[in-house]
Amino acid sequence: MSLGNIVEMKSPFPGTATDQLTTKISSTTRASKDSKNAKFWGWRRENGRVGVRNHVLILPLDDLSNAACEAVANNIKGTLAIPHSYGRLQFGEDLELHFRTLIGTGSNPNVAAVVVIGIEEGWTSRVVDGIAKTGKPVVGFGIETHGDIATIAKASYQAKRFVQWATELRREECSMSELWVSTKCGESDTTTGLSSCPTVGNMYDKLIPQGIYGVFGETSEITGAEHLCKERAASPEIADKWYKMWKAYQDDVIEAHKTDDLSDSQPTKGNIAGGLSSIEEKALGNLEKIGHKSKFIDALQPAEAPAKGPGLYYMDTSSAAAECITLMAAAGYVIHTFPTGQGNVIGNPIVPVIKISGNPKTVRTMGEHIDVDVTGVLRRDMTLDQAGDALIDMISRTANGRLTASESLGHREFVLTKLYRSA
Repeated sequence: MSLGNIVEMKSPFPGTATDQLTTKISSTTRASKDSKNAKFWGWRRENGRVGVRNHVLILPLDDLSNAACEAVANNIKGTLAIPHSYGRLQFGEDLELHFRTLIGTGSNPNVAAVVVIGIEEGWTSRVVDGIAKTGKPVVGFGIETHGDIATIAKASYQAKRFVQWATELRREECSMSELWVSTKCGESDTTTGLSSCPTVGNMYDKLIPQGIYGVFGETSEITGAEHLCKERAASPEIADKWYKMWKAYQDDVIEAHKTDDLSDSQPTKGNIAGGLSSIEEKALGNLEKIGHKSKFIDALQPAEAPAKGPGLYYMDTSSAAAECITLMAAAGYVIHTFPTGQGNVIGNPIVPVIKISGNPKTVRTMGEHIDVDVTGVLRRDMTLDQAGDALIDMISRTANGRLTASESLGHREFVLTKLYRSA
């Protein structure tokens, strides 16, 4: 086997030669240290934002509409249905978050057009109207008084039109500064805080000054390092806003509902097996993802779009991978960087998730899930500066159309965050 002038790699592990070749290519630093003039080919949407994917989304308003949405996606190739579990009898702040997440998902620049299906037309129209503010094509259908079969038929005809329209959209050359890149780590271990998380931090140190939008979160996972995170705020006002957000999570969620402590969740059993003995150790590694130069300029609510211009943001999120990435995608981020130590398989329906690992065992045993191999950092044959360049290179390649490991393996985890019981 060969790819261009890449020599075939022999592997003592049956079936993993291709995986090792892929991660080896990914770890090769092809990005220039000066990426100010770097370009990629993306889809510019009606509101000026740039996407790196071109999905036609079939979006259910509620859990009752999942079957209809999946039927439309089955009828019309080139569409993507994203079923979920909520949307009925939610109220108050929980309902607002539900709408914000669905509208944000449909508004994401990686989405070209949207068909929304709900059990009734009132709430369905609210999502349609929210997405329509971006200028992109969107239409909604209510199932009540029509039934599944008629609704599926009407929605399928519209989805077909959207697909044919979207497939003729042309990419245009865009600056790397137009990218919105989010981050969240998962299945962390000792190698994460020493290699893959600092790799993301190095990337942010280089690209945020050039004008990209970045975001990090995982509120419970800051515990023990909250004083350090607070110091990274751009102003005392933002520091106070962030601290109130973190403290509310501690008091109103963790302390209010715990039965013992965080030992079954933070750190996880996988974290502990990987050598992280406490949440404080995990938090210190987590903060390596934001680098050493940038300060976060605002603290966002879950799924809230940033509004203060380019820079680094914080978002109040769960540390659960699928929930966190779903919220960041709903805020408009188009590429996600995901450091992992023990190995995590997470993906997202609309946002490519780039996996970075510095754990040699994980790269060997779960290589099909890893996009960027930074094990050289711990072997001391790769510097963090080189690792950051390798990640920038992979971000560029992903923006230009390379499928990430999670995309090629079909991982489309989409999980809505729910704040409390429904009525």
